[in-house]
Amino acid sequence: MPRTGGALTVFKDFGKLSFDYVPDRLPRREKQLQRLAALYRPVVEAGVAVNAFLHGSVGTGKTHTARRFCTELVREASAHDKPVEYLVVNCRQKFTADDVSLSMIRNFQPNFPARGFSVPEKLTSMRREMEKRRAHLVLVLDEADVLLKKSGPDLVYSLTRLGEETAGGRERVSLILISQHPDALDILDAATASTFRRTNAVEFPRYAAEELRDIVLQRCDLALHAGTWTEEVVDLIADIAAEYGDARYAIEILQTAGSLADEEGAGEIAAEHVRGSKATVHATDVEEKVRDLDRARALALLAVTRRLRRKTFIVTNEAEEAYALVCEEYGEKPRGHTQFWKYLKDLEALGLIDTKVISRGPAGKTTAISLSETPSKVLAEELERKLG
Repeated sequence: MPRTGGALTVFKDFGKLSFDYVPDRLPRREKQLQRLAALYRPVVEAGVAVNAFLHGSVGTGKTHTARRFCTELVREASAHDKPVEYLVVNCRQKFTADDVSLSMIRNFQPNFPARGFSVPEKLTSMRREMEKRRAHLVLVLDEADVLLKKSGPDLVYSLTRLGEETAGGRERVSLILISQHPDALDILDAATASTFRRTNAVEFPRYAAEELRDIVLQRCDLALHAGTWTEEVVDLIADIAAEYGDARYAIEILQTAGSLADEEGAGEIAAEHVRGSKATVHATDVEEKVRDLDRARALALLAVTRRLRRKTFIVTNEAEEAYALVCEEYGEKPRGHTQFWKYLKDLEALGLIDTKVISRGPAGKTTAISLSETPSKVLAEELERKLG
């Protein structure tokens, strides 16, 4: 029986279940990879910049496909003696133009100072460095809508025009924008949006159960010892994750089920470990969503969440009324309308709530607020724990 440090373990290579691990082969995403290869062929053949938009729900393989494609593009460009590099920036972690531009220049100058330079200055430094290397950069902006909502379209516009300032007008930056929302490009102004052809949008549909089964099978082969899992366990995980069509969810269930099997010293993953994993993963996902919220935004989200327990959506004045009550309950002074509205927009940018303008007849228009995915009861309980 496989052992690590004297203890039974089902894991052969735990790292193969990491969200950061990108397999050499991506099951069921061959079509999207082929589409990207066709779109970005001019980058290698003529040094022409290309911009594309990848959209689909959580766990549909957008980021992994972008990373795998960029790795293959760099390899192909190298074979043609064309210096192409790529950089992936998660805009949920770096959601301002300053953060993103700093990541870009540090891709070329690792010791570039964090302070003292404006965004245009950093882009100018980066352009000069790229000219020295004759390099072309493919920049992947993951969760791009968070950046666009927080900082506007100016950075993306500047990047699409960067080649205009280079010697001979040579284009140096191609973009891949990734979002869960198919209408994310609507945030762009007309001049920037014109550089993203609608035909350059690549859709990532939710995975069906049989597709998830292929993904889980691959990870079992890569990460687990032979004889520690069965096809029945794979089918169960795929069926559970098929409710959301989410490969990340499926892999996380597999990882947690393996850990539960190890805790028991069972030597193999059973159906009961999968069922226990499902409950654990759901709770952990909610914890991660609210973990980094400060107290002010947590109070605002708790107010919205409580009021939505029996409703599909609420409007702004209902949210503000609930917010005043929550602040009183927790001994905090409620902030004014403008600041509360800013909290709502921040929560929307983080993917915790959704907002849209609706018509209320003669009363005019108002903003409807709803929860993105997490059940209100579960989210409220986690927020209450966080707030004490």
